Amino acid sequence: MKRKKTIKKALLQSFLIMMLFFGVFLVISILSIVNYDTNYEMVNKGPRISDEVYNYRPLVDKYADEHGISDYVDVLLAIMMQESGGRGNDPMQSSESYCGKVGCIDDPELSIKQGVYYFSKVMEDANGDLELAIQSYNFGKGFINYVLEQSGSYTQEIAIDFSQEMYQNAPDKSIYSCLREEAKQYDACYGDIYYVQSVMAYREVLAVEL
Repeated sequence: MKRKKTIKKALLQSFLIMMLFFGVFLVISILSIVNYDTNYEMVNKGPRISDEVYNYRPLVDKYADEHGISDYVDVLLAIMMQESGGRGNDPMQSSESYCGKVGCIDDPELSIKQGVYYFSKVMEDANGDLELAIQSYNFGKGFINYVLEQSGSYTQEIAIDFSQEMYQNAPDKSIYSCLREEAKQYDACYGDIYYVQSVMAYREVLAVEL
């Protein structure tokens, strides 16, 4: 009789141990799934980087190294993504900084060479203020002087102020259109007042994937 009780007790203990291990395994599995889903959502539901942009990385690396800004390759790729998604013959949209007008560059390598060079210059003029340099890539170098005279560093508010002034003083407002619905409320239709936020969002994705 005692032997039967001992056997039952042993079986019960074995069963409880198995259930404990199963419970731990189940919890770990659930946490892994949740973590995977969260990471997947972070990477795949947010901004995405196109294959075209990734394919241009060797050229961006090359010219960034030439101009001493290798630490900003991710920023340059993010700018390209924001400008064109890597499509077309002027993926960095650097024609205006090259010749003063849109459409004069029709060679992707020249576009990247000029874009990287121009960014190196705005970084220098912006005294290392990364956000100011990024916004100046969109607004032009005049924005740097405007900021240095006003507040000394980039803010969202000063980007809106500059866009408003440039738009209000434009001889022909018809050549501008508000790129975003949010900008219309400020009547800030010169350039993209949310350019920095967009570029930084792409940069975060690149930080994970590069």
